[in-house]
Amino acid sequence: MPPFRALAATASLLVLTACASVDSPTSEPYVRPEGPAPTPIAGYDWHFNAHPDGAALAYGVAESDDVRLSLHCETGTPGLMLYKDVEEGTEPVIHLESGGETERFPADSQPSMLSGGVILSASADPAHPVFQRFRRVGWIASWVGDRREAYAAHPGSEAAVESFFSACG
Repeated sequence: MPPFRALAATASLLVLTACASVDSPTSEPYVRPEGPAPTPIAGYDWHFNAHPDGAALAYGVAESDDVRLSLHCETGTPGLMLYKDVEEGTEPVIHLESGGETERFPADSQPSMLSGGVILSASADPAHPVFQRFRRVGWIASWVGDRREAYAAHPGSEAAVESFFSACG
């Protein structure tokens, strides 16, 4: 074999060997590893309320209308209802993230009597990975456009999150 062909054959064999040793990509979606939890916001926390018709979990100021995100379930009805008060003109979607999981829930909107903006409402499955991660890590973030608001439980109030998911699925 002429020297050039031997060199080309050796080079081809080396390239094929190198390609064979590279792991092939998986079809698994990329999940960002969990990082440190966001810092709780002074004056805001998760508040759980059980009632005969279901349960509610709201992140806001206790005993006020200042609520950033609320989740509700009704007895005998599958799923959750999500509510978020936003500025008028905001895309009708509730975009949530928790510990590397994320989801965009298509939402309906109606005028808000509290803020002058709109209230977005969406339905969701409590078994969705974003809610299961929230249940485990005790915080969830909401995206409105490119603005991220993280809603972290204060020490001791993680029980409110667990109580809600125990009641709602």
